[in-house]
Amino acid sequence: MKNHFALVALMLVLSGCKSTSNLDVVTGFELDRYLGTWHEVARYDHRFERNMSNVSATYSRNDNGTVRVLNRGFKDDKQEWDDIEGVAKLKGDDDQGWLKVSFFKPFYASYKIIHLNEAYTEAIVTGPSYGYLWILTRKPDVPQENLDRLLELAEGFGFERSEIIIVDQSKYIQSTP
Repeated sequence: MKNHFALVALMLVLSGCKSTSNLDVVTGFELDRYLGTWHEVARYDHRFERNMSNVSATYSRNDNGTVRVLNRGFKDDKQEWDDIEGVAKLKGDDDQGWLKVSFFKPFYASYKIIHLNEAYTEAIVTGPSYGYLWILTRKPDVPQENLDRLLELAEGFGFERSEIIIVDQSKYIQSTP
């Protein structure tokens, strides 16, 4: 019986690590159009973003051709803004929405853009496993019907809708002219 529980525990751990290798990244990707600020409107709850609202990511070119990544969010429990800067590089071909991102060099993580609309105003991003999901938009306030559509898309990619949290963006919305 003890081995049975160990096997079940191992299966639960491994199921949380299911690879996203079956998910294709977007093609026809144009990095320069992707640059700028994106607002995180929904995500899986990650340890490193727990208790954060008003999360955004701003991408800009570095002189050496890499991409500067500035992630910013409001720590609700501490009532203060927090940010972290990293660097990204294209992982494959220039026209594929697949980057590798590092906030702690020399360690890089996969950043797979699996949905990007033609206007470059909404994106769904995952990491190397199904444990990572971000739904990004250019504006912090998204009409409910658009958010519902993006949540359905994420579910269609194999993400558990019940695990997705909606990110409070009210501080950005209040400061938008």
